[in-house]
Amino acid sequence: RIFLGLEKTLLSRLHHAIVPAGWPTCQRQEPAASITVKPESPKPSSSSSSLASSISIANPTTQTVNHARLQPPRPSVVVVLHRRLCLSLLSERRGDVGDPSRLLISSLAVDMTDSRMTSTLLDGLPHEVALQCLARVPFLFHPMLQLVCKSWRASIRSGELLKVRNQIRATEELLCVLAFEPENMWQLYDPLRDKWITLPVMPSQIRNIARFGVASVAGKLYVIGGGSDRVDPLTGDHDMVFASNEVWSYDPLNRVWAQRAPMLVARAMFACCALDGKIVVAGGFTNCRKSISKAEIYDPEADTWAPLPDLRQAHSSACSGPVIKGKMHVLHKGLPTVQILEGGGRYWAVEDFSWLQGPMAMIGGELYVLSNSCIMKQQAENFPDKMVSCASEFQSRIGFGMIGLGDSIYLVGGVIGPGPRNQCIKPLSDVDILNVTSERPTWRPGSPMTHCRGSISGCALLRI
Repeated sequence: RIFLGLEKTLLSRLHHAIVPAGWPTCQRQEPAASITVKPESPKPSSSSSSLASSISIANPTTQTVNHARLQPPRPSVVVVLHRRLCLSLLSERRGDVGDPSRLLISSLAVDMTDSRMTSTLLDGLPHEVALQCLARVPFLFHPMLQLVCKSWRASIRSGELLKVRNQIRATEELLCVLAFEPENMWQLYDPLRDKWITLPVMPSQIRNIARFGVASVAGKLYVIGGGSDRVDPLTGDHDMVFASNEVWSYDPLNRVWAQRAPMLVARAMFACCALDGKIVVAGGFTNCRKSISKAEIYDPEADTWAPLPDLRQAHSSACSGPVIKGKMHVLHKGLPTVQILEGGGRYWAVEDFSWLQGPMAMIGGELYVLSNSCIMKQQAENFPDKMVSCASEFQSRIGFGMIGLGDSIYLVGGVIGPGPRNQCIKPLSDVDILNVTSERPTWRPGSPMTHCRGSISGCALLRI
């Protein structure tokens, strides 16, 4: 039922489909082939009648077109489009968002006489070609793809599709956000389509989890450590869990959360990053609110933690761990020094550098900081920092998340704090975007979060 409404539109759009010049014709030095789209008359209503149309590439020397399902005469190539194939090939081009009339068809050498034409994914196509068709469908539509048939659902959930997406460079970067409300509910943001996706509630026993580390590796989201930010509405008391060592991972293909091996040391408000396919954590505070210098590294494939050398210095302030030029930098709030993981994780080097203070975002290997109501680009030592744009309109906005995605900075959520004229706290679901590569960077609104709102507890990028 989900796809029946699309059939009529797809049939009309197929007449205007764009086929790239590189589409192979399997001809022996003949002139370029012509393309004919011929809709077939619908069969009586039946669940098995899924044929939508056929596309034939004919030999122009004979001026004939063959509409055969199997074993077409060479040098002609015939691809039968069922409704499933139409939907799998329907993939918006980068920059052509929202135009379903564009069909992205890969230039694939298809030999119709090959004995491997037995794919259970798409009738009449080899398994490898069918996977490439499905891999080009945006992640936003994967839940619908899984409803088509069991073979599609199995390919998506097995991770086979993710490997193909990486091979053909069809991966997407999504923004992951956890806000104070609703409790422990993450949302994903698709920047190309300006859409939000709500994830299942994270099944942690920690209420209103906060002060955790978050990173993504191999197409999965990892939520590490942290404690509860819940306050008893009657007594005003905070939850007793300030720091923990629990680790959760989210698999976006199967849409499930799973608990992983715990950290060696429980911690909160620590530095965390993904580095060379692994996750590194350092510093932070214990459940007794004592600062620590312990560091460790997590291997997602083995699901194990291993200790790293301790930080050279421990400070009584929260820290972050951006990756700059392939190295983890541990920055403590309010301190000009930075500790860098050197020698492949064998030691920490301390450098005294005038780092800007404020929320940070990485774009193209460059560090951008919101400082003194301005977006500043952190420059190398002995060079003045560069002002990119003014951000004075966000002066009254606190608790927001700031992150770099593509060539833009995203400000997500937060609250409007009490002021002289208003004593109330207003939670926000707003999204504001700044393209730092434009000649005159200006802020523009994005689609607001559909469920989450308020202070942002966690913000990360997920490549899938």
